[in-house]
Amino acid sequence: MVWVIAVLGPTATGKTALGIRLAEALGGEIVNADALQVYRGLDVGTAKPTAEERRRVPHHLIDVLEPDEPCSAGELARRARRVIAELDRRGVVPIVVGGSGLYLRAVLDGLSPIPPVDPAVRASLAQRLEREGLAALYAELERRDPVTARRLQPADRQRILRALEVVTSSGTPLSAWIRRRPAGYAPLDARRIGLTLPRAILYDRVARRVRQMVERGWVAEVKALLGRGVDPGAPAFQAIGYRQMVDHVLGRVDLETAVDDTIRATRRYAKRQLTWFRKEHDVEWLPVLDLPARFPSLLRTLEARRRKLAE
Repeated sequence: MVWVIAVLGPTATGKTALGIRLAEALGGEIVNADALQVYRGLDVGTAKPTAEERRRVPHHLIDVLEPDEPCSAGELARRARRVIAELDRRGVVPIVVGGSGLYLRAVLDGLSPIPPVDPAVRASLAQRLEREGLAALYAELERRDPVTARRLQPADRQRILRALEVVTSSGTPLSAWIRRRPAGYAPLDARRIGLTLPRAILYDRVARRVRQMVERGWVAEVKALLGRGVDPGAPAFQAIGYRQMVDHVLGRVDLETAVDDTIRATRRYAKRQLTWFRKEHDVEWLPVLDLPARFPSLLRTLEARRRKLAE
């Protein structure tokens, strides 16, 4: 069975740094499982690994889609599985890094195939979106699939519509499809390492990082994307932060409001991430503040596992 290391946890806990450190120590390569880092041109607001970091360690599944292309968990999982199989063939340890819980589950454990959506249902929901607005559709999702509604932002148009399309077409909530194990899809042998921080420290990091992203050119990045013709309603722009920065660039809100809204939304997202990951199995939780002292022991354990598999 293919062995992988998975680094997971809420946003702003240092997953990228730990993944790179492990990859350098173990001769591994990074497989991205972040829902936004797949998009070309979304660099600042996704905390994408820098060019220097990507020179130090090869990264896969970064910059593979245009901002107007949808990215599903299933599609990312298929791509990631192909990369992981190739790395394993070469004797390289795959290190899967990401904070998107559903995407990580799809890569590591698999998702049951979801039946195709009836085009008439999709068209009907699009018309209702125009007539009733997104808030009404989100309220409907809360009634019909509360589990999915809880993990989505009320402004995430793409995913709200997708969840309603699934439950309307199939009669089964999207959350129920996600829980099913796909036939013939073996889970990976994954060492799951979860990073955690006290909430007050995490929230402070979130606020600091959002402001640093603005200082590093987040607004200019969004202007450039819009300037090259990316639609404000593109899938990539539904993400936290990008949605707010688009509103600012289009003159709907001032910058401080966009920043404050982004900080609040990101903190809520971090809380949802932690709730999701706490329900995942076999996660070894590593307090970030203890990482300097515990990293040598962690590395020895991983090296021992790799040697055993190589015997």
